[in-house]
Amino acid sequence: MKVVIVGGVAGGAGTAARLRRNDEQAEIILLEKGPHISYANCGLPYYVGGVIREKGKLQLQTPQSFYSRFRVDVRTGHEAVSVNLEKKVVTVCAGGKNYEESYDKLVLSPGAEPVVPPVKGLKENQDHIFTLRNVEDSYRIYDYIEEKKPKTCAVIGAGFIGMEIAENLFERGISVSVVEGAGHVMPPLDPDMSHRVHNEMRSRGIGLYLNQMCSGIGKEYVTLSGGDRVEADLVILSIGVRPATGFLRDSGIALGQRGEILVNAYMETSHRDIYALGDAVAVPHVVSGQQVLIPLASPANKQGRIVGDNLCGGRRAYKGSQGTSIMKFFDLSVAVTGEKEESLKAQGRPYGKVHTVSASHAGYYPGGSQMFVKTLFDPESGRILGAQIVGKDGVDKRIDLLANAVRFGQTCYELQEEELSYAPPFSSAKDPVNMVGYVIENVLKGKMKPYYAEDVERIPRDAICLDVRTREEYELGHIPGYQNIPLDELRERLCELDGQKEIYLTCQIGLRGYLTQCILEQNGRRTKNLSGGYAIYHEMAKDKAAKEEQ
Repeated sequence: MKVVIVGGVAGGAGTAARLRRNDEQAEIILLEKGPHISYANCGLPYYVGGVIREKGKLQLQTPQSFYSRFRVDVRTGHEAVSVNLEKKVVTVCAGGKNYEESYDKLVLSPGAEPVVPPVKGLKENQDHIFTLRNVEDSYRIYDYIEEKKPKTCAVIGAGFIGMEIAENLFERGISVSVVEGAGHVMPPLDPDMSHRVHNEMRSRGIGLYLNQMCSGIGKEYVTLSGGDRVEADLVILSIGVRPATGFLRDSGIALGQRGEILVNAYMETSHRDIYALGDAVAVPHVVSGQQVLIPLASPANKQGRIVGDNLCGGRRAYKGSQGTSIMKFFDLSVAVTGEKEESLKAQGRPYGKVHTVSASHAGYYPGGSQMFVKTLFDPESGRILGAQIVGKDGVDKRIDLLANAVRFGQTCYELQEEELSYAPPFSSAKDPVNMVGYVIENVLKGKMKPYYAEDVERIPRDAICLDVRTREEYELGHIPGYQNIPLDELRERLCELDGQKEIYLTCQIGLRGYLTQCILEQNGRRTKNLSGGYAIYHEMAKDKAAKEEQ
């Protein structure tokens, strides 16, 4: 069996390695248009930032090492330019000349390429404009910084790569501005979970321009659609990627509207003996079942193992992706899994949501920090549909637990039953994930009736707004218009609250508000409790004030 694999890195190289483990006799040819077949693309921003100091650390395998271990004919600098399905050949360009390579089975793992917007000044100023997608890009950016010593940088696009490169350039002493066309950074986040990230950026001195597009690039500046002019003698374009499937456009292989390769559960394309995987394929979302593009390393690696088995007669199915991912941004960790609220709204799918604020470990043990957790769930069954966490320590552990819940259809009741490792330096006896389960159950059973930070401005004028924190907490900062009755004084002061009016409660993180709700509801009052409490509201208000000032 002769197998030709187009593209290396996680998908292509992973397929080749698995195939060799399954079949020692197969002839395997791997075509890679770049000079490297397997590299740590997730580590590229950290090489630019000097965190990873050696170039070789980014290269996981060389053509020579891959051949020695797996006996794969690796051909770097060889670009697939077309596929002929009838002849079962791939036309390859190498050194400016074309040749045809036949195959028995073909694997397509071409990956994705950066989207470059057609802005004014792009060609004239290309010497200081970069994208970051592969090892060569990271080398070019690093060398440019070493040689030209830029003082200012504009990062266009605030996805994972944009945010990571912004942090790393800032750490190198460069003044950084981030420009994002949407109203918040990081598309996988909902707006209400981005406030803390925005505030962290501003506190570090990073310029943040939201709801603006780059309209032009000059020698030492970029112009924005809103009229702003931002100093920049270095420009990083990170507005997204698209499937690198131009060479397949006339092949007859089925593609989607965005150029994504369409595959079935076994990673087979529309044509027999041709498989596809990685950043260029559409896969079903675990929650919605809709076909989505999720260009992440973890799914590509899993798909490579499946394709390597199916090439040898297996029938292993890929069950979909959910976009689980995490990012370090200075002291913050930002993580997501499953659906976000905006997506559920677009689908017209009913959902509920809760915000919980938990300590990374036992409150009495020093060094803890707060994590903000937003969890989306089915309002009938309590099934977990998605989650987002912004915090410091312990975010990775909790998002992974919630990712399992999303993938395996778990409900809030199963989150409550999770028996997790506990010691004061690591967690609390009731882990933040357990707490998510408890709070969702309270909402489902009507014990906790939530409202949200974005609802504060729409509270009816005749309602009572009540903050039940201590006087000291209240005086340090509170929501305008909220009166203060501390929880521990509430029972003695019930007469101060008009029994005919609905009461909107808040505390610091939502817990004392819930306790107050229990007391008031059992005394015949109508109440709502602020999900996530003042902690969530404060980040929103701080972000909003900064935007208005800008």
